[in-house]
Amino acid sequence: MKNGKSRTGAAVLTLMLLSAAVWQFQPGGMAERMAQTDGEAPALPGVQEVYAAQEKDLDDLTPVYGDQVADGEYDIEVESSSSMFRVTKAVLTVEEGRMSAVLTLGGTGYGKLFMGTGEEAAAAGEDSYIPFVEDGTGAYTYEVPAEVLNQPVDCAAWSIRKEQWYDRKLVFLADSLPQEAVKMTAASAVSVTDASDGIYQLTVNLGGGSGRAEIESPAEVTVSDGRITARIEWSSPDYDYMIVNGVRYEPVNEEGNSVFEIPVPVLDEAFEVTADTTAMSTPHEIDYTLTFDSSGLVSEKSGISPVVIVIILVAVLAAMAAGIFTGRRIRSKKK
Repeated sequence: MKNGKSRTGAAVLTLMLLSAAVWQFQPGGMAERMAQTDGEAPALPGVQEVYAAQEKDLDDLTPVYGDQVADGEYDIEVESSSSMFRVTKAVLTVEEGRMSAVLTLGGTGYGKLFMGTGEEAAAAGEDSYIPFVEDGTGAYTYEVPAEVLNQPVDCAAWSIRKEQWYDRKLVFLADSLPQEAVKMTAASAVSVTDASDGIYQLTVNLGGGSGRAEIESPAEVTVSDGRITARIEWSSPDYDYMIVNGVRYEPVNEEGNSVFEIPVPVLDEAFEVTADTTAMSTPHEIDYTLTFDSSGLVSEKSGISPVVIVIILVAVLAAMAAGIFTGRRIRSKKK
């Protein structure tokens, strides 16, 4: 009887928890109302932030900068790292390569924003903060700079009720813009080889420029589904970005010679790239060509991947070692 009561009590408790969870995520539930009012809610077990669930997809996006978007005004979708900081509308303005956006929030709980972390906001002056402006419906709007699309940017929000900064991340999604707005798409990495997925070393020749700059060769390249990404290391730390097929790429390192990860659109043929150097009195874009030698790749159709060869060799050596050890033991027993 006692066990029966325990099972009944556990079932009732489970039902109550499930009901609370369903109510929480229903339209008009607690999360929705909190987003519409103060913008903050106590942490609840099992509640995940929106951005965390989408971070894997964001990894596949290529940064898009202002010089890649045609001048104009566009509606744009903005993902937020928190359901408590919900952007209901965003209008992107692009003028001569500079981008800004007017964000409309779903609630009135934030008195000001700061493009950076909460720690940076606390140390900054009042003139660095972005105050809200009420629109015709009473919603709070904020005009913020948009340095880059498709990449998470820090945005600190000041809670009026709690009087403290909260760290958020925003992602302005380029694919929500009209197709003609983006001058060059990020689809520059196309399938160019049937080699097995893996990491290879390919000889690469640099052409153009003044002839003083060099790049490390062979270069490390990664093959994935026929697409090739190359790691390009320059002989100088003064290159601050590269452009391939109209898409801009930032350095992947902070110290030492400049290193970039760029797509390789073709093998055994020269393709054009642009690299910006800060070594001169003013930043200067220089046009180069890169040519990758495909002989370092072993395709699935013509041979075995280098990775597979290494695995086979290791297995053979292990088998030989085991055979020698077993033979010695047998001979030892016979004696």
